[in-house]
Amino acid sequence: MRRLNRKKTLNLMKELDAFPKVPESYVETSASGGTVSLIAFTTIAFLTIMEFTVYRDTWMKYEYEVDKDFTSKLRINIDITVAMRCQYVGADVLDLAETMVASADGLIYEPVVFDLSPQQKEWQRVLQLIQSRLQEEHSLQDVIFKSAFKSASTSLPPREDNSLQSPDACRIHGHLYVNKVAGNFHITVGKAIPHPRGHAHLAALVSHDSYNFSHRIDHLSFGELIPGIINPLDGTEKIASDHNQMFQYFITVVPTKLHTYKISAETHQFSVTERERVINHAAGSHGVSGIFMKYDISSLMVTVTEEHMPFWQFLVRLCGIIGGIFSTTGILHGFGRFVAEIIFCRFRLGSHRSTAVPLPDGHTSNHLPLITDSSTH
Repeated sequence: MRRLNRKKTLNLMKELDAFPKVPESYVETSASGGTVSLIAFTTIAFLTIMEFTVYRDTWMKYEYEVDKDFTSKLRINIDITVAMRCQYVGADVLDLAETMVASADGLIYEPVVFDLSPQQKEWQRVLQLIQSRLQEEHSLQDVIFKSAFKSASTSLPPREDNSLQSPDACRIHGHLYVNKVAGNFHITVGKAIPHPRGHAHLAALVSHDSYNFSHRIDHLSFGELIPGIINPLDGTEKIASDHNQMFQYFITVVPTKLHTYKISAETHQFSVTERERVINHAAGSHGVSGIFMKYDISSLMVTVTEEHMPFWQFLVRLCGIIGGIFSTTGILHGFGRFVAEIIFCRFRLGSHRSTAVPLPDGHTSNHLPLITDSSTH
């Protein structure tokens, strides 16, 4: 009884077989079929390798939402070298939410040599090349996001030549915290002093001939410091053509949450517009000589997430490639054989057409001669 039930189950499974087997004696192979099969297998192997490469790669997903965090402080990371002595310049931030100067105690004034060493010039050249490529191909920013990690460093390498030249410039570096509202970070002549209506600088004691706001921005970023990220102003160098010259940078800061497989951080991206002009009151060009970075905070926040193709999606795409190539090559092979048979059949019919047969009276007959009994012997 148990054996009978097993046999019935086996017969039922055979009836449900969606892949019936054809005996080898009924299978006919051909050279054309072998050629098409070879092409199909080669194509499948190539596309499988390409699909596996796509599966291993990742991409960045951008999501936008309103930034509801307006109570926290904004960190500004600064590393700027100005071609003036440290006692002649002062840096501070004027917050538009308050009519007072924000504290800039987190900045360090370091006397340095403005000219770069050969190794530092090579670093600046490479960084400027990367900046030019980023302006042309914005998709390279995704590569920078994916390659960013905390142990990387894009800062200016230290001077290795131990120059005996006396310091002629001032490196202003460090960080400071400001409110998340529009503000103005500026470097100008003289140290800042408190003032009830704003702020002022002690510039009267500095001679106009010593004004030189040629500067180099080694690093400028907002938010958490991520060494692997290259910001738009990193590596920028401006040479002043006049003593009384103003350099302006209009910056729009966008809060950004970065989540990759290597790092997770809250930072800020920014775009910048540059402008420079010579201060000449007689010609109508008014203002104060110095470096002014006017920033504004965007109300939108961007979440950048690194994503990977799921394994099940990779299998579905792989099955689609294999099945699609087999079906397509089978259809093309069948169509090719059909066309070839039609052409060969017409060729054979043309070779068996009747020829003209001369008659005794001088006429010709296009009919085939009848087969008689005598002709068969």
